[in-house]
Amino acid sequence: MGQFFVSILLILLGGLFSLFLVRQAKLSRIITVFLLSIGCFWGLLDAVTNLMQSGSIAHSFNYLNIFSLAFQIDGLSGFFLVAIFTVSLLAAIYSFHYMDNSKNAVRTAVNYFFFSILIASMAMVVTAANIITFMLSWEIMSLSSFFLVIYKHHEPESRKAGYLYFVFSHVGAMFIFAAFAIVYGNTGSFGFEGMGSLPETAKILVFIFSFIGFGSKAGIFPFHVWLPHAHPAAPSHISAVMSGVMIKTGIYGILRMYALLNLHTPLFGNIVLIAGVISGILGIVYALGQQDLKRLLAYSSVENIGIILIGLGIGMIGVSSGNPLMAVLGFTGGFLHILNHSIFKTLLFMGAGMVLHKTGTRSIDALGGLLKNMKITGAAVIIGSLAICGIPPFNGFVGEFFIYIGGFKGVALENWVFVMSILGIVSLAIIGGLALACFTKVIGIAFQGEPRTKAAFNVDEKGPTMILSMSILAFACVLIGLFPKIIIWMPIKAVSALGLGYGRVPLEPFEQMTGNISLAAAVFIIVLLLVIAIRSFLYKGKKITKSGTWGCGFTQPTVKMQYTGSSYASFILDFFRPAAPLEEDHPKIAGRFPLNTYYKSHVNDLAELHMKKAVVNPVLFLFDKLRWIQHGDIHLYIGYILLAIILLLFFI
Repeated sequence: MGQFFVSILLILLGGLFSLFLVRQAKLSRIITVFLLSIGCFWGLLDAVTNLMQSGSIAHSFNYLNIFSLAFQIDGLSGFFLVAIFTVSLLAAIYSFHYMDNSKNAVRTAVNYFFFSILIASMAMVVTAANIITFMLSWEIMSLSSFFLVIYKHHEPESRKAGYLYFVFSHVGAMFIFAAFAIVYGNTGSFGFEGMGSLPETAKILVFIFSFIGFGSKAGIFPFHVWLPHAHPAAPSHISAVMSGVMIKTGIYGILRMYALLNLHTPLFGNIVLIAGVISGILGIVYALGQQDLKRLLAYSSVENIGIILIGLGIGMIGVSSGNPLMAVLGFTGGFLHILNHSIFKTLLFMGAGMVLHKTGTRSIDALGGLLKNMKITGAAVIIGSLAICGIPPFNGFVGEFFIYIGGFKGVALENWVFVMSILGIVSLAIIGGLALACFTKVIGIAFQGEPRTKAAFNVDEKGPTMILSMSILAFACVLIGLFPKIIIWMPIKAVSALGLGYGRVPLEPFEQMTGNISLAAAVFIIVLLLVIAIRSFLYKGKKITKSGTWGCGFTQPTVKMQYTGSSYASFILDFFRPAAPLEEDHPKIAGRFPLNTYYKSHVNDLAELHMKKAVVNPVLFLFDKLRWIQHGDIHLYIGYILLAIILLLFFI
């Protein structure tokens, strides 16, 4: 694992250099981005190399013969490392020009410092080989991302987002700790290897506790409340990393616990699939109701976590029902969507970041006509939107296709498997339709039409590193969609590492399936090009006349007559009104000659309305009451440290 630790060291050095060279802003960014990029690239090469090999490699560091920090890379951790290092590499490159407008060099340096810690801690989380290493890495990841969320800590909204994230992150950590406490209580060891010998009741409790804890990080409904606040608050390259890979560490935790417990009960699959259905449908419904571009993308992350869970749930149900084909297809589809979501969601957040960077606004209704002056960004966002909607021939289709096939394999089985399979299939279809409506709204309102405000006029898309990162990701969306065979071996390796009792999962049938997808994509492209060619031939030499269209009584239409985000989505949101209550704000119009008026609407998140009262407000109230502990007296803080040391020595 030498290469892995070298990559972690390079990444951390990049963060440290940002602090050392804080007074030389440009030089600091150059060195920091270079070291982060080299470290991520080195780690990516190592992850791919390890993934191609069979078995696993491990290393540990002993501390005073009390405990050890143990790390291990197998097929499952290697798969997640590929996603982590890929997204982090492109985010680091993107950040070079995105952060060049920062007027506060210190804040930028601190952001890079915690960014480096976040990358390193995510890699440590998925390679941790015992409880102590895992929890230590998990807390470092949570704390570093907290400081990244409050990048604009002078803004109340940013602080609110940070507090919400902090509360939900540590409530989730408490459930994970409770799960590990059960493990330690039964095995007397901090190792993972004894989890398979737990009593069945203990295994069920451990899985439920860990599902809640990891689900909070993954943004599973209703534990997603922090996510729509944190993503808009953080810088866009950080939002891309948090949505693209950080929330996937929660999925990794669920999968790792499932593999370690080695209990293939139908209960686990049912829990995961139902949670996926609820998260997927409500996530995209709430996304459809948003007018903040980054907030919309945050809710769509909840939706895509739901799709991943549907795939994993189908896989778990396949294992428990004795259907290996259903199991492998479901898990493979889930893993494919993990990787594909990392690519197209990172692309979409980077596109949103370019829009924010150039216009200064995230409001969809304040944009319009961006495609005229931001052609590369517009094309990238369109590709990302088609991919996230699962439209062929883009990468988002591939993972969902495997999940569909896995679901259809369960239709012919006994009653409960039939019901759950149908539920997964129908839910995927509904989610896909709603996603198409949601991102049609983004493209139609923000990038097409006419500029609605001054912010959307005369924009440009200068920033070579930003354009480079988006271009690479857009190319990946198309390449994987056309040739999924190039990556299918990665999820197959991850499935084999789950230890389902099937031995080595054969790669050949899946290569055949992906080959058929490539063939279908090729036929589609040929037909499309043929239609374009025929149309061009038929219209060749013909005079095209232009004239005004009927204006419905208006001879001088204005930009105010265009669809808004609210009006576009209203007819769909009306159907989901019980789960997505609409809050409207508009004054009464009175008199013969009323003055200018306004209309505002906001779709409420049911989970946020209730979870805030049940969890967030009590915790914040407790924090306020404990404020007396913090006096600002250095002697008092030294006393706290001494007391902690004495207590530790007592227990040791």
